[in-house]
Amino acid sequence: MTLKTTPQIFKDTVQKYGDRVAMRKKEYGLWHDISWNEYYTLAKHIGSALISMGLEKGDRVSIIGDNCPEWVIIDVGVQCAGGVAVGIYSTNAWPQVEYVIQNSESKFFFVENEEQLDKWLHFRDNIPFLKKVIVWDLEGLRHFKDPMVMTYNEILEKGRLIVEKDSNFFERRMAEVTPDDLSMLIYTSGTTGPPKGAMLTHSNLTWMGQAITTDNPMYDTDEVMSFLPLCHIFEQLFSVLGHIENGYIVNFIESPDTVTDNMIEVSPTVGYAVPRIWEKYLSAVYIKMSDATWFKKLVFSAAFKLGKKRASLRMDFKKVPFYLKVLYQLAYLAVFRKLKERLGFDRLRIAYSGAAPISPDVLHFFQSIGVNLIEGYGQTEGTGVTCVSRAGRVKFGAVGPPLTGTEIKIAEDGEILVKSPSVFKGYYNDPESTAEALKDGWLYSGDIGQIDEDGYLKITDRKKDIIVTAGGKNITPQYIENKLKFSSYINDAVIIGDKRKFITSLIMIDEDNVVKYAQDHKVQFSTYKDLTQDPEIIKLIQGEVNKVNDTLARVEQIKKFTILPKKLYEEDGEVTPTMKVKRKYVNEAFGDIIDNMYKSR
Repeated sequence: MTLKTTPQIFKDTVQKYGDRVAMRKKEYGLWHDISWNEYYTLAKHIGSALISMGLEKGDRVSIIGDNCPEWVIIDVGVQCAGGVAVGIYSTNAWPQVEYVIQNSESKFFFVENEEQLDKWLHFRDNIPFLKKVIVWDLEGLRHFKDPMVMTYNEILEKGRLIVEKDSNFFERRMAEVTPDDLSMLIYTSGTTGPPKGAMLTHSNLTWMGQAITTDNPMYDTDEVMSFLPLCHIFEQLFSVLGHIENGYIVNFIESPDTVTDNMIEVSPTVGYAVPRIWEKYLSAVYIKMSDATWFKKLVFSAAFKLGKKRASLRMDFKKVPFYLKVLYQLAYLAVFRKLKERLGFDRLRIAYSGAAPISPDVLHFFQSIGVNLIEGYGQTEGTGVTCVSRAGRVKFGAVGPPLTGTEIKIAEDGEILVKSPSVFKGYYNDPESTAEALKDGWLYSGDIGQIDEDGYLKITDRKKDIIVTAGGKNITPQYIENKLKFSSYINDAVIIGDKRKFITSLIMIDEDNVVKYAQDHKVQFSTYKDLTQDPEIIKLIQGEVNKVNDTLARVEQIKKFTILPKKLYEEDGEVTPTMKVKRKYVNEAFGDIIDNMYKSR
């Protein structure tokens, strides 16, 4: 595979597709198309203006905002101008935004709207190296004036005038960019400490853009829906890397609240989401079925049994008998086809779960109803993907074989090591952490795993999360947590037990399903806290815990649990923007609750 740069691939794709649709966004109830030519022109104007304002090769440019065409146009414009794009989560509080800008030493800062601009106003005096702040949504800011701030339209006009005078101004800088140049800084979500800026080069990104769409092919006729944070590598894989490589259409959601509605409207051909989203869809199906007539429940149950049997054979790489193929087709036509239409999955050829482990039972459910959901594994430091199942070759409890061109091995202590053209350059301004992560050409992933006889990787747990009980037994919490999360009444769980005599768990309920259960069983409550402490609900969750305990060895079984009396929020530092629970923070924040579970036994 020839090493390339983002500018090279972007320009080639624009020349190939020209006036074909590259992106769509919905405004005021109507979808608007943006062609490849328009995409290039806008990126060219952004990049040209930045170069004229002092952007040198390797300079960092930060971007904060929700998913929209402007975000990726700025992102690609910066990379083509030789700059380094630095995404920031739109949900971050101002001290976190300041940290990323300070740490990355960004020269320019693009912000979506008034809310994001307000964050900059808190720390503007602390970052003298910042040259300009550019805003692309001016609602509420029409009369705002500040010498440091300019509008998106102003920077586009500035770039247009430069290109008018010198048509090759932008292309000359594009030609200077090399595969080894830094292209992007992606800040880790900081589950164990302050976020670190992972340095990804043009060759890392362009290699991955080709690799992920080769092992499971994507085509220029595909459509995806962009709704995960664009500053996370998972969304970048599809909204930028795979997009400029294959020329398919990216549809941007209206807002984070309209994902399910937009999914039905767009009906993408390739889907992707974090496990929490797939779990939500599964819960929604169960809620709908609980309200269905007895006849519909009966029909769904019969169809699902057939689907499950077929999926079990396929996921064990066994042949599906002819009679089962025929019966499944009937079940699909009678039940699953309509169900997929209602979810917006009717055109879905393949769907991915990533960014966190997913319960094998959730994968099994979607495979059973005819949604080709597969799991991928990787980390930011490996440009997002290390292993991925191939379509039609999904296996229980495994994340698939390595991407073509990627090598993995297991260290003596069980840690997964990765060697690939996608492995990052290191952490920005952090040689100590870089030396820990990169040794002798291998990326030390921090995950514990096993490689089976088919070459499929099975993730056991995070190395730092392994629990050693007071009795010296090693417990992998992730395995137990995933079993708990398959319950339609449990949203998340944290297993406790390090240096303790037995295993306990903090449980976060699935609000929608538990409220539905409470209404159906006439459980009285006025607040979320009341709901979590009601004896009937505790009994419900105990039943779910008992089911999981029946599948575990005695030493792994949960002896006590507590339902957390509050929902976990990113703003409170309890979960990451991709909805992973920050285990260390939760252990500290709910220390009293944990201690109480061990006091009375």
